[in-house]
Amino acid sequence: MTTVNTEKLSSARFAEATDAFVEEFTASVGFDQRMARQDIRGSLAHAAMLCKIGILTEQELADIQRGLAQIGGEIERGEFVWSIKQEDVHMNIEARLTDLIGIAGKKLHTGRSRNDQVATDIRLYLRDDIAAILVQLERLQTALLDKAEQEADTIMPGFTHLQVAQPVTFGHHLMAWFEMLCRDRERLRDCLKRINVMPLGAAALAGTSYPIDRHMTAELLGFFRPSNNSLDSVSDRDFAIEFAAAGSLIMMHLSRFSEELVLWASAQFDFIDIPDAFCTGSSIMPQKKNPDVPELVRGKSGRVAGHLMSLLMLMKSQPLAYNKDNQEDKEPLFDTADTLINCLRAFADMMPHVKAKRENMYNSAKRGFATATDLADYLVRKGMAFRDAHEVVGLAVRLGLESGRDLSELTLNELQGFSSSIGAEVFDILKLEGSVASRNHIGGTAPEQVRKAIAAARGQVGA
Repeated sequence: MTTVNTEKLSSARFAEATDAFVEEFTASVGFDQRMARQDIRGSLAHAAMLCKIGILTEQELADIQRGLAQIGGEIERGEFVWSIKQEDVHMNIEARLTDLIGIAGKKLHTGRSRNDQVATDIRLYLRDDIAAILVQLERLQTALLDKAEQEADTIMPGFTHLQVAQPVTFGHHLMAWFEMLCRDRERLRDCLKRINVMPLGAAALAGTSYPIDRHMTAELLGFFRPSNNSLDSVSDRDFAIEFAAAGSLIMMHLSRFSEELVLWASAQFDFIDIPDAFCTGSSIMPQKKNPDVPELVRGKSGRVAGHLMSLLMLMKSQPLAYNKDNQEDKEPLFDTADTLINCLRAFADMMPHVKAKRENMYNSAKRGFATATDLADYLVRKGMAFRDAHEVVGLAVRLGLESGRDLSELTLNELQGFSSSIGAEVFDILKLEGSVASRNHIGGTAPEQVRKAIAAARGQVGA
């Protein structure tokens, strides 16, 4: 006599029990249970639709609503018992629902498959996570605006090739970071347009013969619209890859911020002080103050970029429609979202307390001949060709190097030895303050422009 495995999902098809290792190896409930809230939300909307088309009675709908509410409470309180024998979050919830309310729990799955159910849950989950990410991103942007306003007049060296190039204000530098995050925010919101399309109703791959109302379900779940093709609906993970790509860009930006903070906090730069609460010491060197938060964020950027590659490789050879491979999409997505939220929160908490060492920044800008380009521009305005002006300034810089003086510290006679066009007014533009003030146009580093940019930006945050 054949023994039927009654504990296996769809057990009537199978004559043998699943190998214990295979059962554990193929189960996803260990990680996809975090989508329980979204799964319940999707089931409630699906049940309401089934009632409307006559598949469920009003009493069965009420029983399902009551049962799912109880399950939601059990999960929130940590009382729910998860079982790998039920494989995933969907079957665990369905099995418990059936225990609570009987046959109505089994009827809930009419007109859908786990294929379209999981695709819907992931989209709902990412939608919620993007909202949480945007909150932290906008907190960081607000912190940057506040700090930029405080430092709108603070002069520091601007760098190219990590060499002193021209003087800028610290406020202007912080606003560059703000602009990077603006693009990140736009990308997340644009990504949301493609996430917010509902696959529920595609069933396993071909749709369903039941007269379902997908527009009703989409409206109940807050989706823009139902998806257009059942095959694509259950197998599409473009939205997940796009989210990971947007997340990778955010982390790349945070990594660049981190690199500058680490450099600036070093004794060699000594531009900023990162508060003790965001640093640690050394187990052997008592003088050390390590900028652990920026360093760790810089390191975490690699894992998020790795998740993007993982998702791309996951999908690159899959035929239509759903394949078990897609079980591997969740852990990279979950970790990407968690990492983004935590890193943005850490930066948003830290930035208001980062202190600029203004005198050190100013002196560093003076040491690097940062106003050399201003002298060249001055000579051009006097009628000299730019290439000739470039040569003249190069000679003046050489004298400064040989004598250990900044251009503003050379005498008028010395400067006129390189060009008779140079007058006493040149010292106004050779000073750092004159240099930054002269960049008084949209996008320039002049303090007036920085304040205008901050005022305009405050209306963008949260809009």
